[in-house]
Amino acid sequence: MARIIPLIFISVILFALFKKVNVYEGFTKGIGEAARFVFSLLPCLCAVFMMCELFEQSHISDKLTELLSPVFGALGIPRELTKLVLIKPFSGSGSLAYLTDIIETYGADSYIARCACVCYGSSETVFYISAVYFAGLKVKRLHYPVFCAIAASLISTVVACLICKTL
Repeated sequence: MARIIPLIFISVILFALFKKVNVYEGFTKGIGEAARFVFSLLPCLCAVFMMCELFEQSHISDKLTELLSPVFGALGIPRELTKLVLIKPFSGSGSLAYLTDIIETYGADSYIARCACVCYGSSETVFYISAVYFAGLKVKRLHYPVFCAIAASLISTVVACLICKTL
């Protein structure tokens, strides 16, 4: 298994030599394009990170958790998972920390912990991924894919809790 990556590199270099492509020039051109992409991505990522921190520090997340807890409960999502469901679209590491707290509080084999693990695994950090995917593009209607991703995340959470309840 450890030999696969070197084999891939050697294969690419041999293929490039066979096709008479200047490997070094292609590599440096790719690095230049990657660097430009990273620099175009930085403002979007900074905005997402600042919004995540503001969301948590302003206690909006706590107020939203209290407000949406009954709604999530009606959808079959345990109320204890409300904050996890709210944090996950913004921050992977923040939601992982909250998932760890849920497992420590309720136990790894509890219904709440099982639901939390499946919900964590079946959803995505929508705003971070959106920033990465759309940073280089000039998309004017970004709210459509973000809404679809958040809706899919919520639906996957409801289905995950339903599956955990039946198993």
